[in-house]
Amino acid sequence: MLKIIKKKKVWIPLLILAVLAGGFFIFRDSNGEEIIVETEKVQRRDIVHKVNASGKIQPEEEVQITSTITGWITEITVTEGDTVQPSQHLISIDEKQYRPRYNQALSQVKSSEANMRKVQSQMDRTKTLFSQNLISKQELEQLEASFQIALSQAEQAKANLLSAEDELSKTRLTAPKYGIVTSLTKEEGEMAVGGMFNPGVLMTVADLSRMEVEVDVNENDVVNIEVGDTSEIEIDAYPDTVFYGIVSEIAHTAQSLNMGVQQQVTNFKVKIRMIAVPNKIRPGMSSTVNIISETINNVVSIPIQSLTSRPEDYADLSQEKNHKKKPWGRGKNDNEDEDYESQKDPIDVVFVLEDEFGGELAPKGKKFALVTPVKVGISGENHYSVQSGVAENKIIVTGGYRVLSKELYHGILITINNDSQDKDVKKY
Repeated sequence: MLKIIKKKKVWIPLLILAVLAGGFFIFRDSNGEEIIVETEKVQRRDIVHKVNASGKIQPEEEVQITSTITGWITEITVTEGDTVQPSQHLISIDEKQYRPRYNQALSQVKSSEANMRKVQSQMDRTKTLFSQNLISKQELEQLEASFQIALSQAEQAKANLLSAEDELSKTRLTAPKYGIVTSLTKEEGEMAVGGMFNPGVLMTVADLSRMEVEVDVNENDVVNIEVGDTSEIEIDAYPDTVFYGIVSEIAHTAQSLNMGVQQQVTNFKVKIRMIAVPNKIRPGMSSTVNIISETINNVVSIPIQSLTSRPEDYADLSQEKNHKKKPWGRGKNDNEDEDYESQKDPIDVVFVLEDEFGGELAPKGKKFALVTPVKVGISGENHYSVQSGVAENKIIVTGGYRVLSKELYHGILITINNDSQDKDVKKY
């Protein structure tokens, strides 16, 4: 019995020590954090810079049919959707008040021409008599003056006839060019309101075989495009289909929205001519275009998400193994973020993975993430072209966003993502 008690006294302290030791290691592991990152190899690829903009489809040429005279519409010969040819009759306007003026002017022309012929005959006879010294020179001069008056009256009558004829012709509206009737705003029996400055639109004729997209391009992007640039066109009514066009016109005058406020936006109108026009397209359809402003072939490139910022003195802020405070990233608590970009002179950088840093080799399964300043050029949809800073085939960090933008610093040890399921590993 005594022996059993002694054995218990011996094993109980050992059991307590074992529990405490296990708790220490568990505590240490639970507080240790291993940062896992996603990576990608720097490669050469073609970079296509695109300027994205949205707008509406419209005909290249569109004519609004208006009247310069006011009158009742007596006839409309076409309907919406009809194809019209040049000089084809479209609309007739009541000519009751214009036809009498034309007839009167025509009558005046006939009368003045008859009077002019009469005076001319008299003058011819007078010249004959004057050559025979049968009449005085004064009588000849009087007849010559009468002939000039008759000639002037005839010319004035012809001018009045042309004016009346022009007014009468405006009661019959014709198509100025080939096209399709896209809108008809009046019906027979309604009033056509004419005028030189603000006439009412009666009909719209457009050539739907030649279409363009008019988009608003921001002032920061318009400097990168030129007339003749190729464009990709996506029409909402034709999903999963890409059409192509060419920049045909760039406005020289800006259009500003929200003038005088902080959110003021300055855009320029840009027109893109469609190369192939799809069937049943309609003016006013919504469209999105990607204007290809520049293409660089076989250039060193990095993913857009791999580019981040760090202070210019990132090397001085590099942390030692036993550091307790991070130079950027999390603040006093895990839920508070410091704005590291507000620190001294932020620069564009990527994190390159290396096996050695400061004469120290990385442990097995880990890499050093080293800040590497880069200079980038144009951007494509997913990549930047690299002008300097990082070489081809280097391994760089591409994610996740939180660890790349806030957690990494120069010389930190990281683990490449290998789908580890360890519960003490902190993933981003």
